[in-house]
Amino acid sequence: MNINFYNNGLTADDFILLRNSTTWGVPPKTQIKNSLNKSLYSVVAKDNDRTVGMGRLVGDGFMYWYIQDVIILPEYQGKNIGRSIIENLLNYVKTNSLPENTVTVGLMAAKGKEGFYKKLGFIERPDDVLGCGMIQNIKIP
Repeated sequence: MNINFYNNGLTADDFILLRNSTTWGVPPKTQIKNSLNKSLYSVVAKDNDRTVGMGRLVGDGFMYWYIQDVIILPEYQGKNIGRSIIENLLNYVKTNSLPENTVTVGLMAAKGKEGFYKKLGFIERPDDVLGCGMIQNIKIP
């Protein structure tokens, strides 16, 4: 195994390959390309030439950063690839945020993956102060 990480090298084909390894479904390629173009930052992990993982940042790039689409191929999970991607994303946030400010980094953990993110310093919601994270999926005709 020879894993290398590439910044801002995530392609629509990489995205489709990795999304096909999940139960999340795959949006149309045009939607993927446009979404990736609006990402603030992305990381793709490759084993030689094989794409094995990804993660990206979306948000306003000043106060709110969201980690999105962290996927590691099942046979590569448990090999610290996901940890390296998250650390890379968080390092980008730290080096590209305004000094002496507090920023929020949010994410939606896939079911059963909450423990992975807890180990990396994320907290679960709800807690004593924060309510549950929520989403709404809108089907556009």
